[in-house]
Amino acid sequence: MAEIKNYTLNFGPQHPAAHGVLRLVLELDGEVIQRADPHIGLLHRATEKLAETRTYIQSVPYMDRLDYVSMMANEHAYVMAIEKLLGIEVPVRAQYIRVMFDEITRLLNHLLWIGAHGLDVGAMAVFLYAFREREDLMDMYEAVSGARMHAAYYRPGGVYRDLPDRMPQYQPSKYRSAKETARLNENRQGSLLDFIEDFTRRFPQYVDEYETLLTDNRIWKQRLVGIGVVPPERALALGFTGPMLRGSGVAWDLRKKQPYEVYDRVEFDVPVGRNGDCYDRYLVRMEEMRQSNRIIKQCVDWLRANPGPVMIHNHKVAPPTREEMKSNMEELIHHFKLFTEGFHVPAGEAYAAVEHPKGEFGIYLVSDGANKPYRLKIRAPGFAHLQALDEMARGHMIADAVAIIGTQDIVFGEIDR
Repeated sequence: MAEIKNYTLNFGPQHPAAHGVLRLVLELDGEVIQRADPHIGLLHRATEKLAETRTYIQSVPYMDRLDYVSMMANEHAYVMAIEKLLGIEVPVRAQYIRVMFDEITRLLNHLLWIGAHGLDVGAMAVFLYAFREREDLMDMYEAVSGARMHAAYYRPGGVYRDLPDRMPQYQPSKYRSAKETARLNENRQGSLLDFIEDFTRRFPQYVDEYETLLTDNRIWKQRLVGIGVVPPERALALGFTGPMLRGSGVAWDLRKKQPYEVYDRVEFDVPVGRNGDCYDRYLVRMEEMRQSNRIIKQCVDWLRANPGPVMIHNHKVAPPTREEMKSNMEELIHHFKLFTEGFHVPAGEAYAAVEHPKGEFGIYLVSDGANKPYRLKIRAPGFAHLQALDEMARGHMIADAVAIIGTQDIVFGEIDR
């Protein structure tokens, strides 16, 4: 009788559930996965190498394009590493703005994750719900930086500019009646802070809607409970961080354990899972959205009460205002030097890490005293998670591999770098 051999199957890169450009070579016995071999590098853009040929400030927009659903969180680690080497203190208002936008970014990331994860597993509606809220969050990005995604808003020494006093309004057109326009502009009458505050009031109800659709849904639980179980010891050994580690029951969050910016001044809880399966990781991320909303609320209250500078007043690092630059020769020279040659960073090395929506995102920066980094190393959280795919998928069905890729919240910009 003929001997039955395992056969290999290419899952992706064109598979919709492969989240971009993952080529997963699966070794199957029937429909059971014996081995999963992720092939990466299909989105490699040499960000680390490119940074060596750009001035420090020119590399900020490259950070947005690493994990392209958590833009400002990537920038944060990079500017923190530069500030550590320069030894500069960021104004407190800028720190609060950064923390607020880090949490807005966490919501953006988790909303895309729940939409895509739901879609992969077969829940269509959640995707549409999640994108409704992302639209408002994108408007916050746009109000503050001019771009919906690649903001380049954090700068060494603070943030690009203060929060705007008014929100852009929708205009009536032949596609939209005056009544519909008035409804859309209802919560845009005040400043950006008013708009964000209105969102924080509405958001918990939206999370309840997602939970109604999914949390006790029989099919959702059948697809997620007991799938991709990682015990806490293995999660630590595999280098997991963020919700992947907390889903396995390890209470590790850089915002609590190594507080940066003003995280030690805001109140929030860190959700921790129990079983280390896909369902626990889902619950952890859902609760994280609620906690992020709490942090944003506290930041809004503080920012309202405390006006002040959002950039250090050292023109060797931060550009002068347009007004100063156009009326003063000194400032014009500063501006010109800063955007052509850039600033020189003292020789040394620094590692800065932030609690990115996906885990610990770190930037290791080596300076030789020049105006460009000597070496830049990006510690992407998704990279460590993807290497565990083989271990997590072994013995599961092909359909479960989709759920596991979804629970890892993989984005290839940061993995391939």
